[in-house]
Amino acid sequence: MAKKEHVSETPATQLLRKKGATFTEHPYAYEEHGGTSVSSRELGVEEHVVVKTLIMQDEHAKPLVVLMHGDKTVSTKNLARQIGCKSVEPCKPEVAQRHSGYMIGGTSPFGTKKAMPVYVEQSVFELDKIYLNGGRRGYLIGIAPQLLTELLAAKAVTCAL
Repeated sequence: MAKKEHVSETPATQLLRKKGATFTEHPYAYEEHGGTSVSSRELGVEEHVVVKTLIMQDEHAKPLVVLMHGDKTVSTKNLARQIGCKSVEPCKPEVAQRHSGYMIGGTSPFGTKKAMPVYVEQSVFELDKIYLNGGRRGYLIGIAPQLLTELLAAKAVTCAL
């Protein structure tokens, strides 16, 4: 695996290596509040293939992970209906960090501090390759979306807006 620069291990990359998963590493210049528009520009890929990791919670404050295309937003109403909850809302940044163990802007669905159910926008699985956070700001990994099901038991949902 050719690296542009050395990137130290994160809980996400440790998990992926331990499981023998194939992934590519993509460090980039992180911009505060830049989101997926910045990372897609820096990597030279469409924002649609950059998948954001969102830590949300249900009405009982139980955390969950939602993976969504960078150019879409989550309909929390549709998501709640599909997963059998009354409501779903984003966690406050400090709560999300406590659940995931990652800084906001560097959250990966792999290697989270707490085991949480993972829900993925169904159309993500139609892509050949996706880019998502590798556990650090300014660091994405490229994977086949099927790894989400294999390693995280991710469930497909339809909640994109």
